[in-house]
Amino acid sequence: MFTGITHSQIFVLDQDEALDFYVGKLGLEIHTDADLGFMRWLTVTLPGHPDRQIMLEVPGGPNMSEETARQVRELVTKGATGGSLIFSTDDCRRTYETLRSRGVEFVEEPTERPYGIDCGLRDPFGNSIRFTQPKA
Repeated sequence: MFTGITHSQIFVLDQDEALDFYVGKLGLEIHTDADLGFMRWLTVTLPGHPDRQIMLEVPGGPNMSEETARQVRELVTKGATGGSLIFSTDDCRRTYETLRSRGVEFVEEPTERPYGIDCGLRDPFGNSIRFTQPKA
């Protein structure tokens, strides 16, 4: 059966802006940036963890019609596509301060939870991102 998850996908409206955010601000690394002709295959990973990639995909062909792509872009703009990522960190508060200093805007500050400390932000396209410092 399955042995792992290699790729996750979220919709973005501009892949260069997505790179600026995910690589420039969050500190992820580009894994693959390939022009396939019909689309740009763009993935990022956590530094040192190339086994799990996040695909930053612009809604469109070949997977959907232009009409559907337009509808998805509208939903992305509203933050309503349900795209989300959850990262772990060793120090939630320090990570929060580092990202704030890079201009990242948060929707929730670090908060104590039964499972640890976490906080929330949105990427420039409305996708939900959380990071958690699990309880020891």
